[in-house]
Amino acid sequence: MNREHTVRTSTLAALAAVLLLTGCGGSPADDGGSPAAAGAGSGPAPRDSASPTDLEPREPRAERGDDQSRQRRGIRREIPGIGPRTHDRIDPRTRQVFVVTGRSTGSNRATAVLYERDRRIGWQPVSGPWRARNALKGWTGDHRLNDLRTPIGVYGLTDAGGRLPDPGTELPYDQGPAFTPSGVNFEGESLTGAFDHVVAVNYNREPGSTPLDWTRPLGVGKGGGIWIHVDHGGATKGCVTLARPQVAELLKRLDPEARPVVVMGPERHLAR
Repeated sequence: MNREHTVRTSTLAALAAVLLLTGCGGSPADDGGSPAAAGAGSGPAPRDSASPTDLEPREPRAERGDDQSRQRRGIRREIPGIGPRTHDRIDPRTRQVFVVTGRSTGSNRATAVLYERDRRIGWQPVSGPWRARNALKGWTGDHRLNDLRTPIGVYGLTDAGGRLPDPGTELPYDQGPAFTPSGVNFEGESLTGAFDHVVAVNYNREPGSTPLDWTRPLGVGKGGGIWIHVDHGGATKGCVTLARPQVAELLKRLDPEARPVVVMGPERHLAR
């Protein structure tokens, strides 16, 4: 956490002009419309998402007792609401998981909690629960361009950026005027400040690049440009939003050495 922080140079002015006509970090061919929140999809696990992997044997849950009693009994906490199938997609080396749980498949409201793994007692919440918003039409396991749904899945969180200066994150942070949306969203709410701070979700993108990078490994038809960004008062086009102080807190807490991921989707899906 004390290593030198990497800050990328801001995007060229030409990119800023294009961004105003597209979604969150989207290319001209991406999920078009206002830059409220770019769409992206799920379907087959993208190469930049956390891959299914064999995990160490899971220990039984404690029925009762505080952290000290758990330690004495050798019982480790797991992430609440995360079932075995979803759990198996989290890299065993990951020590930070940001869980965004939707109320239902069609809901655009969610709850978000950041968990960190303690080697002795397992997973424990360190931030949240926070209110979150997602895409207008809810969630999908097979997102397509412009379908107004947020992708379900487990995805890495490796890159950040925004219009405002770095609030103190350890992630590479790209600051520049290209993170300036214009216009209004679905219900007429202003988009001003929505991209002041963003975290790129590694769905259909190249990890290690600015959130504004247009590379789409799965093809343009699968969307791209999914971000966690500042709430603008309404549903998004595909991104996840949090209140401004919470986005800043998330950025400060995310540690590249902890291999952070976001696990997101409707409650019933994540519980599988």
